[in-house]
Amino acid sequence: MNSASYPALLIAVMSAATILLRAAPFLIFKNRAPAWVLYLGRVLPPAIIGMLVIYCLKDTAFLSAPFGAPELIAGLLVVLLQARKRNILLSILAGTACYMLLTRLVF
Repeated sequence: MNSASYPALLIAVMSAATILLRAAPFLIFKNRAPAWVLYLGRVLPPAIIGMLVIYCLKDTAFLSAPFGAPELIAGLLVVLLQARKRNILLSILAGTACYMLLTRLVF
């Protein structure tokens, strides 16, 4: 196999695997998903968001200056924007920009 065809074959195999994995639930559960799949679809998103929040705040030093102020301010902005606008992309981008500005320019 020459050096030009190997990357193309690799991309094709990865693309096929991704498409197959994305289509698998629809192929397996043709008519209706089982109750446990519906339950997981309902409870996993909030659980994953909670885990991400804990992971993001795990290294925050609340006992030394700036006492976690950038994280708390950016987190509060995300919560307020999400409650007001219901646009997750806007909330995440605004929270990230707020955090970066606070850590680079203010604290």
